Amino acid sequence: MTGSDPHPHEQHAHSHAHGSHDHNHGAGASTRQLGLALGLTSLFLVVEVAYAFISGSLALLSDAGHMLTDSAALALSLLAVKAGQRPADRQRTFGYRRTEILAAAINAAALLAVGIYILYEAVQRLREPVAVQTTPMLVVAVLGLAVNLLSARILAGGQEGSLNVRSAYLEVLSDLLGSAAVIAGAVLIMFTGWTWVDPLLGAGIGLWVLPRTWRLLGESINVLLEGAPAGLDLDALRAELGALPGVAEVHDLHVWSITSGEHSLTVHLVCQQAGADLPAASAPSAELLSAAQEVAHSYGIDHVTVQLEPPGHHGEHAHDLHP
Repeated sequence: MTGSDPHPHEQHAHSHAHGSHDHNHGAGASTRQLGLALGLTSLFLVVEVAYAFISGSLALLSDAGHMLTDSAALALSLLAVKAGQRPADRQRTFGYRRTEILAAAINAAALLAVGIYILYEAVQRLREPVAVQTTPMLVVAVLGLAVNLLSARILAGGQEGSLNVRSAYLEVLSDLLGSAAVIAGAVLIMFTGWTWVDPLLGAGIGLWVLPRTWRLLGESINVLLEGAPAGLDLDALRAELGALPGVAEVHDLHVWSITSGEHSLTVHLVCQQAGADLPAASAPSAELLSAAQEVAHSYGIDHVTVQLEPPGHHGEHAHDLHP
């Protein structure tokens, strides 16, 4: 470090595995996908909401409720992607990409609320059956299935690399399955007169989406709390860093995600005493910094900051996790 560095013998290394061009390209793709899906969903929303009340179908109302949530979710997700393209400033040095995760968490929470409401309404209707007009229910469900199929196809390509797009994709997928269930229910009621099928289908749609929504909400909250990325073995990473030649101790190891697929790491490595097997010139060294960065990159961590400390140095941060 330079200037006011309190530890003049420490060395730091900082690296990025990917440039900003990749992030901008991905954001552009997400914007197009979300924009197309939002247009399709919004156009159909008015029709489905109207016919849900006209037909008196809870299953169709459940599907309409999810479609309404989809429209809000897609709009919020699109705004989040736009905000994420803003450059970093003095107040937000990491930029605004975390807004994507915030949008995903809000979307998941909203869908969770809709699912709980549908389950409640289904119980009420099972107690007191309501007459259902099957023809408008069937027609609108078929149209909804077509719209959801197209929207899901648009979003499928971007949902693996973005929690934000994934949250939108999940909601569209739940609507797709919901529309298929409504079609089956309308046909069954049409031929049998079993009105209890409608609330049962509505409850089934809610039960299908609730666990997946809960998992998405948990993943989003983990990012917001700066938890370690899902699937990353922190103990194995610590062991690999500690096994590097010239490293005596690993402390203050922190790994977190800025947004989907963009992970960061900071770590302090205490160097070994110079001896027969470790010449003084090699501890600390540029080779050790480079080796530590390579270990981090092998775990899919893009943004790496390594601080090398002289032998006998003890970390000042007591909040590091030690296995």
